[in-house]
Amino acid sequence: MEQVTSLILLSIALGLDAFSVSLGMGLQAIRLRHAFFAGIIIGAFHILMPGLGILLGNWLSDSASEWATLAGGVMLFGLGAYAVFASFTDKHSVSYRMTGIGIWLFALSVSIDSFPVGFSLGLREAEVLISVFSFGLFSMALTWTGFIIGRRAGGLLGTYSELLGGSILCALGLNAIF
Repeated sequence: MEQVTSLILLSIALGLDAFSVSLGMGLQAIRLRHAFFAGIIIGAFHILMPGLGILLGNWLSDSASEWATLAGGVMLFGLGAYAVFASFTDKHSVSYRMTGIGIWLFALSVSIDSFPVGFSLGLREAEVLISVFSFGLFSMALTWTGFIIGRRAGGLLGTYSELLGGSILCALGLNAIF
């Protein structure tokens, strides 16, 4: 049960990055059709990137022993700390178009941080299919939610969601270390 809770919290933390970006993009009155496809593509990227990380981590864990859990925890904590500190900086958002290459760049930009998370899970020999599908499902749902809320609300929540996501990653990293 503890592993399921950790996996759900990690999935939400990874999806909150996509949520915060889609929230800001939702303020630009993105068409719902484009938001729908963006959510699917982001979900797929949140399956692909950590899946590749998990596979690489599993491969390395065969040759690694005691330091694997510590390394995974340090990576999660480092990624979380980066997200927390990044939430306090001014962001100059790059204007993406939600068609053509723009949607792929958008998906890559919000999912690239899930690779090291997958890598750290692979070092701990986590269940691959359940983990990556959870990441994809939560990221897709949170992306859609961000677009919908962004169409209706201001940008205040976006900063706090990135801070919350980073804090969750830090907590999971510290839990793995200690």
